[in-house]
Amino acid sequence: MPRFVGEFFGSTRHSSRLLLECLLKMPKNEPVELLQGTLDMLILRTLQWGPQHGHGVGQAIRHSSDDLLKIERGSLYPALHRLEEQGLIASEWKASELNRRAKYYRLTRAGRKQLTAEQSKWNLLVKTIARVMKPA
Repeated sequence: MPRFVGEFFGSTRHSSRLLLECLLKMPKNEPVELLQGTLDMLILRTLQWGPQHGHGVGQAIRHSSDDLLKIERGSLYPALHRLEEQGLIASEWKASELNRRAKYYRLTRAGRKQLTAEQSKWNLLVKTIARVMKPA
């Protein structure tokens, strides 16, 4: 099972498996549309592992989802700025691995609290959708 369903969101195995089955039936080249607010949760979850520059956040989400989720710059950077304005993440300029100047983001205490709340909502949503999608 790819990390992003079971490990990434921390949802139950049964509900995660049903959601994963739905996602895996989709063609690989067809992007998955995110529910409103989901991107923020994905960013917070990614930053839980440690500070990361914007491009790295997008790459981590893509990698964790087995390339099913491709976050466009036009969505990622406004979300990062919005989360920073809300005090859920903080940033600082540092040199990247390629010795280029990059803005690194990190999760704040408020961001950790928000992530916990969002994961609880997500788990409930996954369970509810799995119940509806369950074969009769």
